[in-house]
Formats: sequence, structure tokens, C-alpha cells
Amino acid sequence: MRSRYTAYVRGVIDHVVATHAAATRDTVDREATTRWSHETQWLGLEIVATERGGEGDLDGIVEFIARGVTRGTPFAQHERSQFRRVDGSWYYVDGKLVPRTPKRAPTVGRNEPCPCGSGVKYKRCHGA
Repeated sequence: MRSRYTAYVRGVIDHVVATHAAATRDTVDREATTRWSHETQWLGLEIVATERGGEGDLDGIVEFIARGVTRGTPFAQHERSQFRRVDGSWYYVDGKLVPRTPKRAPTVGRNEPCPCGSGVKYKRCHGA
């Protein structure tokens, strides 16, 4: 998961595609993924939880939150991704977004710093 996030940050879309499961690899829109990767200011990856995925496992799940700002709009992609090991390498199979709940939804006061990292108050940045 971390190598895929790093590939998005660096715009190395070949790695993103190469680490997709063979059955879904052809569904990746390279052009759109490359554009999105380059238009995004990446702010961090948080691994929330993992299930299986150890040395002796053939599959695993990684729950993560990737944060960034794309074309001025901040986002937090919270996803549970399924991976499968094939010949010793891990491949992304699919992912499901984790719905935001009031508990998980960040609350930002108008006078607090904007979560996009601009250093400007929320009301003057993305709250405008």
C-alpha cells in the first residue's frame, strides 16, 4: 500500500498499474490517473488497520486514509483495499470507500487553519 501511495505522489503510474491484479489491470485509465496524480498536492497516508497480509498469508486488507488537495479541493480518501499475493508479490484487487460518519467527519471551525495545509483560516480558504 505504501509503495502505491508513493507512486501516486511521484507520478510513477507504471508502478500503480503493475501492482494492480492482472484481472483488473486493463481497467486503469493511465491518462486520467497520471493527470490526477500530478494535479494533487499529497498531504499524507495514514494506515488505519490491517487484516492478514503477513508473511504466510496469500491475501490481506489495508484500511487507509490518503489526504490531499486536488485543484484546490481537499480530500480524505478512506478506503479498505484488498490485496492478493501472487508469486511473492502483492497486488491490489479492489477497494471499497469507508462511508463518513459524524464520528469520523472532521469538523473545522471557521477561524481554524484550513485542513488543506495552506496556513490560512478555513473561512478564507476552502470555507469561502
